[in-house]
Amino acid sequence: MSVRELVEYLNLEKKTIATMESCTGGYIANSITNIEGASNILRFSSITYSNEYKIKMGVSKDIIDKYSVYSVEVANEMSKKISEFTNSDYGIGITGKLNRVDENNPYGEDNVVFISIYIKDKQESFTNQIKVGKKSREENKEEVLKETLKMMKDLV
Repeated sequence: MSVRELVEYLNLEKKTIATMESCTGGYIANSITNIEGASNILRFSSITYSNEYKIKMGVSKDIIDKYSVYSVEVANEMSKKISEFTNSDYGIGITGKLNRVDENNPYGEDNVVFISIYIKDKQESFTNQIKVGKKSREENKEEVLKETLKMMKDLV
């Protein structure tokens, strides 16, 4: 599934989506907004690099403390909370490390990204983690986008 196909599908089905991204820095939302018709389906996007703002957006501090900010559990919280916050049909949560050691969060494997897609109608999150290894952050973000689109294709 391409970004264009995703936007067209969501428009056709009158469904909405929202994202809470960390390491991808809004790359998913930006890719969606590059497609005509995105304003009908993208409710809201949040870039939550810091734990503080993940928590302000509804992610449980206890889950961050227990599993680390770089975990499937936090990605699941991100996707669900952004869907609830915006009343969107789909919520995407992405957290991980891209080509960088995080001094504020020393735990978690480098270059591993956790992707979660929450489906409101099913009240369920679907997750994956990928290992990225490209030289540039932008190339790694593109890899995360491709995996997210692959997941969406399997879920819609």
